[in-house]
Amino acid sequence: MRAVIQRVTSASVEIDGKVAGQIQQGLMVLLGVAKGDNESDTAYVVEKIRSLRIFADEQGKMNRSLTDVDGAVLLVSQFTLLGRTINGRRPSFDEAAPPDLAKRLYEQVATDLRACGTSVETGIFAAHMSVLLVNDGPVTFVMDSRERR
Repeated sequence: MRAVIQRVTSASVEIDGKVAGQIQQGLMVLLGVAKGDNESDTAYVVEKIRSLRIFADEQGKMNRSLTDVDGAVLLVSQFTLLGRTINGRRPSFDEAAPPDLAKRLYEQVATDLRACGTSVETGIFAAHMSVLLVNDGPVTFVMDSRERR
């Protein structure tokens, strides 16, 4: 799984002009599911989202996690994160998981985050969405669960 994790003061996702999900302080997470990803990737991503120390403490140092600040997550599926642009002008999405697997694992990430007590809002899988956010910092990280293997 590949994730773009952004620290935000607010974020929302709209579909056909209607808000589907909205958070205040927390993390905007764009999530792409790759071929070969499984539940171990889901567990890794959930643990990282909850425990990365990327929120400021009293001294302004990144020392607090999402859990420490009682932040929320806006989780949005984005298969284009798996796009390869090395050859030609049109991206290749050969690394992206088939839609049925991608949807199942995306929904598992949301379910597992909620089971840990994290407030989670989501977009709608495979829908055309407008994502709005106020990146705090800006602070943005790219994580790939396959790099741990």
